[in-house]
Amino acid sequence: MKIIIAEKPDQGSTLASIFKHKKQNGYIEIFPNEIFPAGAYVTWAIGHICQLVQPEKYEPSWKKWSLDALPIIPDHFAYEVTKDKAKQYTVIKKLVSDTRVTEIIHAGDAGREGELIIRNILRLTKCRKPMKRLWISSLTPNAIREGFNKLLDEQDTRNLYFEAYTRACADWVVGMNASRLYSLLLQKSGFSDVFSVGRVQTPTLALIVKRELEIENFKSEPFWEVQAHFLFNEKKYIGKWQNDGETRVKTKELADKVAAFCRNKPAEVSDVISERKEFMPPLLYNLSALQAEANKRFKFPPKKTLDVLQQLYQKGNVSYPRSDSRYVTKEEAAGFPDILTKLSHINDYQPLFPLPNASITENKRYVNEKKVTDHYAIIPTEQIPKIEKLNQDEQKIYDLIVRSLIAAHYNKAIAEYTTITTLVDGRAQFISKGKVQIEEGWRKVLHQKEQDEDPALPLLTKGEQGQTIKVEVKESQTQPPKRYTEGQLITLMKTAGKHIDDKELERILSKTEGLGTEATRAGIITMLKDRAYIEVKKNLVYATAKAKILIGAIGREILASPEMTAKWEEKLKEISDGAASPKLFMEQTKKMVHHLIVTTVEQAESWTFPKEVSENFTPGKQRTKKKSYTKLGPCKKCDGSIVDKGSFYGCSNYNKNHCDFTISKKILGKTITQKNIKLLLTEGKTEVIEGFTNKERSFDARLHLDGNENKLKFLFENTQVK
Repeated sequence: MKIIIAEKPDQGSTLASIFKHKKQNGYIEIFPNEIFPAGAYVTWAIGHICQLVQPEKYEPSWKKWSLDALPIIPDHFAYEVTKDKAKQYTVIKKLVSDTRVTEIIHAGDAGREGELIIRNILRLTKCRKPMKRLWISSLTPNAIREGFNKLLDEQDTRNLYFEAYTRACADWVVGMNASRLYSLLLQKSGFSDVFSVGRVQTPTLALIVKRELEIENFKSEPFWEVQAHFLFNEKKYIGKWQNDGETRVKTKELADKVAAFCRNKPAEVSDVISERKEFMPPLLYNLSALQAEANKRFKFPPKKTLDVLQQLYQKGNVSYPRSDSRYVTKEEAAGFPDILTKLSHINDYQPLFPLPNASITENKRYVNEKKVTDHYAIIPTEQIPKIEKLNQDEQKIYDLIVRSLIAAHYNKAIAEYTTITTLVDGRAQFISKGKVQIEEGWRKVLHQKEQDEDPALPLLTKGEQGQTIKVEVKESQTQPPKRYTEGQLITLMKTAGKHIDDKELERILSKTEGLGTEATRAGIITMLKDRAYIEVKKNLVYATAKAKILIGAIGREILASPEMTAKWEEKLKEISDGAASPKLFMEQTKKMVHHLIVTTVEQAESWTFPKEVSENFTPGKQRTKKKSYTKLGPCKKCDGSIVDKGSFYGCSNYNKNHCDFTISKKILGKTITQKNIKLLLTEGKTEVIEGFTNKERSFDARLHLDGNENKLKFLFENTQVK
């Protein structure tokens, strides 16, 4: 008899569902059949049943956090069963120890973590029975049946286990030592909290803090643009004045001078350049790409997308969710016509059929066995669900996956981009850009929002004569870099190699998986939230004072850099390929930790932190008691500070002295940003805010705080206060 060990209960049930079976307590009994003539047992882990033990299990003195105890490096690493999962572990141990069981079938997820989870359980149970490996990319009945008929040998995936085990042990060494090191040293500097540090989470956090500081240190500057309206034989269009390819003017005086020169002057088309551009359909989804798209379209946090995908996978509706590939094999592509035929009967997809291309089997853009790693791209399986039976979140994710497959069978989209150069009075050069969609192609399927807002331009020819009928000067402000969304953070982690100057290391990261893996990135972002390093507001990621303190302390140390991840990933990949030694890797990790401790203790003497960051830091114990507010500036009525209270800005002393000084967050249709509130409170006025709208008109103005009345007033460029 054989025992099949799945990674999760639902997967165990699905594996057993294609056979006659009987449910027992913690396992399922499969009755004899042609695949299992003697029958079989199916049981399951509950994710990570085993965990690396805490430091004090190796050495009691390591329980106390002390710099003198560092580094904490055990001679060997031990796993233990987590208390809340001990009952299921007992079930597994009893089954694998049963004398009737002659072979183990490892049915964990077909990836690194799945390999580690099941083998660790077998290690703890001291099971020495022969083992085979089930390796499948979907949970449809056909895939399950085929997988059991083509089991891999145990040694085929053994190196993957060595890689996962080495990764877990090395991460434990770095995390345990670095977290204690920085927590203890920062506590000496007055920051009473636990500062978690990790090989993947810390470089990711460093990228977020870098963007936060870029935004905070950005100095907005005004600029002007001269915009002219042209009339050419009843054809109208607009152009921007340009000088040496630049449309922004640094002074209002020059902009006014150009505008005055151009008014009511003759104009001539001096050049017309048209360029056709072709856009191929997007690649099929891997997990990172799908998480980024779902966040962009639906504001789904990455973890939610993964959870929904997992549900669809366990129902057999989509292929393996944690795939890092965007390609499929010819074998998979050969099954697409059958899947698409079934999809064509669903009302929402009927208008997209018949497909321009019936098959993509020979299309190397999608079908490339060399680029399929452990798994192929995320695709719908032949097991098409009844859409109405899926919940709303499942419907949204399933629709994205279905449309990506349909779009792959569509032709390229073609657009024509036109640039018109207009010369006013033979001297002033204006540029106009427009776009015309020639062939919709795959855009019919994906309904992508256009990134550019280029208007359609009239048909004009070089040398055509016309008139300048209106010229206006528009003032704007340079804008700081935008905050990352959670979806962009996933992409940033995937492509962290772009932040590395060393081309060789960039190559390594691009060949591996950036920061983290497809399976772990969503968890890293969740961890950063849980540990109060980041806050996500309206899908935008903010670094907290705690994050700035940690990254400020780490500085240029290797822990905050993608370089370290690049080197680690290369060596770990070599372990999974059987080309490197886990023992040697661990020795190098231990040396790195020794070096980190010595240098950080020395550097801590010179740590300094900006006053504003220190003031906004809330100790961990206090954080659970009250909400932390960012101080935006001094209150104008008392000695408190103005903070963001959600729907308005108000005084931090309200609970103490009932100070009622407030500023509305929305004024005449415009949301007043924290940055402008800071300027208002410190300099007395905001930047120019465009688009205030009252009943009569729309206008641009600064907000000005009247010191006598403590009231907001509008300040126009001629300094007249309204």
